This record gives sequence, C-alpha cells and structure tokens, in this order.
Amino acid sequence: MPFSCIARCRGRFLRLRVAAALVLGAVVGAPPVLAQLPAQQQQPAGVPSFDVDLRAPDSVRPLLDRHLELRRYREVTDLDDAELARLMALAERDVRELVATLGFFDPRITIRREPGERPRPLIVVEVEPGQPTMVSAAVLSFEGEITEDADPAAREQREEIRGGWRLPPGHRFTQEAWDDAKTTALRQLVTRRHPAGKVSYSLADIDAPAGWAKLDVRLDSGPLFRLGPMEVTGIERYDPQLVPRIARLPAGTVYDQNRIEEAQLRLAGSGYFDSAFIFVDPGSDPKAAPVQVNVREAPLHKWVLGVGISTDSGPRTSLEYLNNRVPGIGWRAQTKIQVERKSPFIETEWTAVPGPDLWRWGVLARGERVDDGEFVTHGQRLRVGRTRAEDHIDRSVYVQYDRASVQALPGITTPPEDQGDGTAVSANYVWTGRYFDRRPFPTSGFGVGFELGGGLTLTGSRSPFQRTVVRWLGIRPLTEGRLQLRAEGGAVLARGKARVPATQLFRTGGDTTVRGYGYRDIGVALPGGKVGPGRFMAVGSAEWQRPIRRNGLPTEFESALFVDAGAVSDRLGGLRPSFGVGAGVRWKSPLGPLQVDLAYGVKARRVRLHFNVGVTF
Repeated sequence: MPFSCIARCRGRFLRLRVAAALVLGAVVGAPPVLAQLPAQQQQPAGVPSFDVDLRAPDSVRPLLDRHLELRRYREVTDLDDAELARLMALAERDVRELVATLGFFDPRITIRREPGERPRPLIVVEVEPGQPTMVSAAVLSFEGEITEDADPAAREQREEIRGGWRLPPGHRFTQEAWDDAKTTALRQLVTRRHPAGKVSYSLADIDAPAGWAKLDVRLDSGPLFRLGPMEVTGIERYDPQLVPRIARLPAGTVYDQNRIEEAQLRLAGSGYFDSAFIFVDPGSDPKAAPVQVNVREAPLHKWVLGVGISTDSGPRTSLEYLNNRVPGIGWRAQTKIQVERKSPFIETEWTAVPGPDLWRWGVLARGERVDDGEFVTHGQRLRVGRTRAEDHIDRSVYVQYDRASVQALPGITTPPEDQGDGTAVSANYVWTGRYFDRRPFPTSGFGVGFELGGGLTLTGSRSPFQRTVVRWLGIRPLTEGRLQLRAEGGAVLARGKARVPATQLFRTGGDTTVRGYGYRDIGVALPGGKVGPGRFMAVGSAEWQRPIRRNGLPTEFESALFVDAGAVSDRLGGLRPSFGVGAGVRWKSPLGPLQVDLAYGVKARRVRLHFNVGVTF
C-alpha cells in the first residue's frame, strides 16, 4: 500500500516531498546524461572518467557510498567541464535527499573539483549532516467503523495500535523508521477485525533548523469483517466435513488473522493434508466474507522409519504405519513398533473423524516391556474413549484396562503389590492446556495438565483405587536467555494390599526427568538395595537456557544450567528428594533436536552423561 511523507522545512523553507517507498539513488529532475551521449563516448570498462573523494561521518557514509548518483557517471567518457559542473550541481541535491532519509534535514554540503594536475579530475564531496531530527509529537487517529464500534474489542484494538506505535516523541526520525512505524500500525489493524484497513493520511512536518518532526497518521479501518461460508478445494479422498471441523472457523466469526493461521497449522498438522492455505478476500462482502480453503491431501498410506539414541535406553529404531482411511469405517489407524534395550513396545491407535462437536472416538492397544534391572515388566493396555483437541486445550475421557506381569531376578522376594504385578480397569479424565507464545520452540508462557482416574484392581482381592497426576511447565524470558521451570506430582490412593499394576504406579530418573540418575532409578527402596515402583511421586526442575552467540548473533546452539529433583515413595510423608545438577548443550539440528547434558547425581554420587537425539524418515 503506498504511503506518502511530506517534509516541510522552516527556516530556509526547503520543501522536500519524500515517498515512503523511497527509491534510494534516484535523482529527481536530473537530465538523462547517459542517454544523451553518443555510443562512442562510452568509457572503456574499468577506466573511470573522474574520481570521487567522499568525506562524510560514519552516520551517513555507508548510505552515500552505496547510492551516490555521481559515482554512476564515472563510466561516461569525454565529459567537458560544463557537463561535469552540471553533474556536481545535481550531486548536491542527490546528497541532500539521501541524508534526509536518515533524519538529517539541515546538512552542510560542499562539492568541489580539486585543483592541480592529475590524470583524471577529482571531485571532493564533503558532508556535515548536522544534528539528527527528533520526533517532538506523534498523533495517530482513526476513521471508519472502528471509531463507531462500541465493542470492547474495538476499543482494545485501538489502544493496542496506539500503544505499539514505534516512533513516539523522543525517538530519532528516519525514513526507514517512519515507514516501519506506519507499516506496523497498519498490520495491527488489518490482522484483526478490519482486513480492508488502509493508511488514509500521513504527514511528517519537519522543522529542519530546530531538528524536530511532528508526525500525523490516520488509519481508515473500513468495515468490520465477519467470516462467511467455507469454500474448500482440493478435497477428494476424505470426508468434505473434515476441513471445517478441523479448521474451526464457523460463519459469523469476527475476522482474526491469527485464528486463520492457527487453522492452517491444524489442517497441515492433522495428518490428513500435506499443506493448507486459507484466504479471506478483503474485497468481499464484509458481513459474510467467504473463507477460501485450498488443501493438498496426504497419501492414504504412509510409512515412517525412525532412528535415535539416548542414554536412557540406548539405540532405538521405530517403524510407523499410518492408514488415513480404514475401509468400511473411515477411521484413521496408526501403528508403531519401537525396538530398544530398556522399553520396546508395539502400539496401535484408531481414531474417528471429529464430529460436529469436535469430539472423536478412539481405541488404543499397547504392549510393552520395561527392563528396570531387578524387575522386568510386561505390560498390556487397552483404551476406549473420546478426545477433543482445541486451540489451547486438549481433553480426553476414556475407560482403560491395564495388566502388568512383573518378573523379578532370582533371589528377590518381594510381595506382588510392591512389584506392581496386577490387573485393573479404570475410568479416566485428562485435561491439558498450553499457553505458549509460539510453537514448536516457545520463549515464554506455560502449560498445565492433570489426569484423574478411578478404578478397581482385578488381581487378588478386588480393591478400588484413585490415581491423580498433575504437570506444569513454565517458561520465563530473561534479559539473556530464558528460565524453564517444570513440576510434576502423582498419587495413587489404595489399600496397602491392593495390586495396582506397575503401569499405574511411579518411578522416575533419567534424561527427561531427573538427570544425574539412570532411567527409572528413583523409586521405593526395597530389601536388598533394590528399587520398585511407588504410589507417590514428586519431580521438579529449574533450567536456565541461553543462546550461544557467534559474532554477536545467536546460533542454533544453546547452553543450559539446571537443577533437578525427584522422589518416589509409598507414603506421602516418605518423599525424600534426590537432586541432580549440571550443564548441557541444545542443538536444533536439521535432523531433529539434540540434547546433551552432563549431570551430577548428589545421592548417587556420580556423574552421568545424558544425550538424546532422534530422526524420522
């Protein structure tokens, strides 16, 4: 959108008219000297017809070096003194306009031809820019429907635009800053509620001798836009209702560019589509603007091979198969096999297309083997329920069957209830909220989640139990880097002899929980120095993450200092934390995130190296 800037200079009454989209280096009104010269007067390549000696401070020299028009005419040969004098006169005007874009409206410019005998004429350009122009006043006003709208959201938008004005009084005026301030203000207007907004008036009133600039900008909001019917193209294999249910942009919704971008991300990340593009034409009916959605469908079948390595479980390999439309029912089936030393598993999950209320049915079956050294647990899980995924909140309600068969090493004689050998059925509700500034690498915000479940053990005497897990992750930006805080707590309430499956109990320690300890090394102390699962758990961590800079610029690497703590017990009062402290490096590699930490386990009295990297194909 074109902007205009009128600079009025009092004192000398030099009047400049500068376009916001200023083409640096264009000499306004300069005669086309090159065009008037015959072809035979073109200078041979590499031999200039005159030299230019630019003498200017660093505040303006780089700009003049790049865009001074006088330098371009050095390629013209056979210039007589009159033509050279005319170029020198035009150069002063060129320099004045160039330095004005940097906020210097009262410069002292001297352009002369150096006397004396020399192979080529030497033109000396001396520039004293003077004091930079400062903003003394800035007025940002509105016209259009935004001024008449009594909705609190309209008032909030006006205040945000005014509060976000980037060239307030006291700031230095430059053409670039002036353009950027107007562009930013307009962007804040058109990204919410008023996509047809425009800059209807802008004025920069410059007092060159005094060094002040008075700014006046008026934004025309145009009408308030509401979304209309959705027009989908590119859908062939899947249910046409899939796009509006995943996008969640119902008719009548007030236009919001952020919500549209989130809808695009949901569609592209749903697994049904390789790409998605959503467009609302600002020239359409503002009362019901059609939502144009173009998608490219993902293949019906997809295979994914993954490899990785970590100190928790050693090398790992995974194979995943995705069927986006199971014949007969139209559900999605996702099956994964992962082979590793500590906890290999096979899992399949089938999910339906979201309904009009955004809830979807799902079935999950999982078999796993967890090797904790003293105990080897063979677990099976079957889950049936419904889930709903929204912009920031995910919810699940399901019934789950768990079975854990625990084998102890020879010589270990502990009761089955202490080993986690048992079977149970439970009803569960899971809620997760994410409030981060961005994905997938947030710099601020928090996430919180909890699991509530109640069930009945089926092995031995049937006993009721209740299970609760609460998780929280907070990221706070700092002057240098950010602070990441993490907390997790869990509790299983049941009779002492109840055989709650190990898959419902707690152990901790390792790369992603308490560093400085081995995988699941923190648990309940059993006779003979062995460790088993417990009914209460508490984990906390504080990590300071800082970007690693090179030549003053952040790289893809980050450093980290951290303190972890974790405890597991069969009694709430028996929780005794095990601490780990250390430092590490993070790398956002092209193959995936890499994490390397060196941690000291205070209770274990040993240093452990933790690393985790993985990639999928």
